[in-house]
Amino acid sequence: MNIRKSPYTFPLSTKMIGVTALSTALLAGTAIPSQADEALADLVESVSPSVVTIIASQDAAPVPAGAPEFDFEGHPFGEFFKRFGAPEGFDVPQGGPRQGLGSGFVLDEDGYIITNHHVVDNADTVTVRLSDDRSYEAEVVGTDPLTDIALLKIEADVPLKAVPLGDSDEIRVGEDVVAIGNPFGLSSTVTTGIVSAKGRNISDGPYAEFIQTDAAINKGNSGGPLFNMDGEVVGVNSAIYSPSGGSVGLGFAVTSNIVEHIAEDLRDDGQVSRGWLGVSIQNVSPELAAAMGIEGTTGALVSDVVPGSPADGVLKQGDVIVEFNGEKVDSSSELPVLVGTTAIGTDSKLTVLRNGKTETLKVTIGQRQTETAAAAPAQDKAAGKTLGVTVAPLSETTRAEMGVPENVHGVVITGLRPDSPAAKAGLHRGDVIVRLGNEPIDSPEDLKKALENQKTDPALVLINRGGNQIFVAVEVA
Repeated sequence: MNIRKSPYTFPLSTKMIGVTALSTALLAGTAIPSQADEALADLVESVSPSVVTIIASQDAAPVPAGAPEFDFEGHPFGEFFKRFGAPEGFDVPQGGPRQGLGSGFVLDEDGYIITNHHVVDNADTVTVRLSDDRSYEAEVVGTDPLTDIALLKIEADVPLKAVPLGDSDEIRVGEDVVAIGNPFGLSSTVTTGIVSAKGRNISDGPYAEFIQTDAAINKGNSGGPLFNMDGEVVGVNSAIYSPSGGSVGLGFAVTSNIVEHIAEDLRDDGQVSRGWLGVSIQNVSPELAAAMGIEGTTGALVSDVVPGSPADGVLKQGDVIVEFNGEKVDSSSELPVLVGTTAIGTDSKLTVLRNGKTETLKVTIGQRQTETAAAAPAQDKAAGKTLGVTVAPLSETTRAEMGVPENVHGVVITGLRPDSPAAKAGLHRGDVIVRLGNEPIDSPEDLKKALENQKTDPALVLINRGGNQIFVAVEVA
C-alpha cells in the first residue's frame, strides 16, 4: 500500500479557523498556513528592513590583450544572465571598474553596519544599499581579518532600523535559523535551516568560532545575518564548504558573541585589541594523554612559552590548560578565543594539569600585536601588482602563533582571498614568503618593492612551509 502525505497542514483545533472556512479551503484545494509559517513570515517581515546590500568597487584595471570574454556558458546562472542580464553589482570581469556584492545588517540606528572583511577588502569605494533602495557611500571604520568582520558607517537621512545581537552561546544544535542576504545579487533572499553544529573551527584563524548551518548560503550572502527565531542575529554568514561553488548545506557563520566584541573594539578606534597569553598550544591526542599519564583528551597542551610574554614564568611546556577564568577548555582552538576577548591587563585564572596534578595559576593578560587587525592591514599591493595576500612581519608573537621556526626569515601570510593568484598557486595561510624573484623578503615593504620590480609573470616565489623550502610559480595580477 502506498501512503501519500497530505499537501495541507491543519491545526489540531478549529478554534483558529472556523469549520466553514476550513471546509471552503478544503473544497478550493487551498493550503492553510500553519502557526509556524505565520511566525516565520512575521519574523522575516520584521527584520528584512535591517538587511543591506554591500557593493564593493575597485577602480578600472587594464585588461590583458586577448583576454577571454566572460564565460556565460560555464556559469551556473549563465542562461539566466544572457536572457535578463546580470544583477546589479554582480562581478562580470570585462575590464573597467569591478564590483563585488555582499550583504550586511544595521547594527544601530546611527548608521553602523556589519559585514565581512573579505567583502570590502581592497575596495576603493564601498556603497551600502538599504532595503528601500536608498544608497550611501560608506566609511570603513575598521576591519579584522582574523575574524573576517568589518564595521562600516553611513550617514543616513533618517534613523535606521537596527537588529539586536543575540547570545550565540545560548543557541542549541537543531534550532531553526534564518539567513537573509543577496546571493548572486538577488537581493532580500530568505533561506531557512537549522544549526547543524557549534564551535566549528574551519582554519580561518585562531580567533574565529563558527556556527554551522544547512540554511542555503551562496556567493553574495557573505556578511549577512543569521537569525534565530526571536529575530536576533546569532551569526554573520562568512563561508561555505562546497566542491561545486554552490550551496551544499554546509554554511558557516561567525558567532554573534565574537562579532559583538569585535564591533565594540573597531567602533572605539578602528582597531582590535586582543588579549595575549604568549603560548604555543596543541590538542591532547590519545597517544599524548597516555604518554603524559593523564585521563581524557580535553584541554590545550602548552608546547612552547614565548620569552617575555605574560605566560613566561607562569606556564611551562607540558602544562595542559583545562580552564580559563572558569570556562572549560575542551580543545586548543577554544583558548585563543577566550584569551583574545579578554580585556588587556585583566588578572586571569588558569586551571592546568601539571605532572598529573591540578594547579590554579594567575596571569595578567597582555596585548597581542595588531599588525593584521587594523583599519588598514598591511597588504602586498604595489603599483597595480598583487599576490592577493595579507602579510605580517615575523615577530616573536607571530612566530609563536604560526609555529614558524626562529631560523626562518621572511613575511608570514595571515590571510588571502580565495580567488587570488596566491590561492590559485596553492599558497596557504601560515606560509612564509622568503624570496620573490631574486629579492629576499624581510618585511611587507620588501614584498611591495619586489612586486613593483618584478619583470616576469609568473613570478618565482620561495616559501617556507612547516620548515620546508618550496618554490612556487605565482601569476602576478
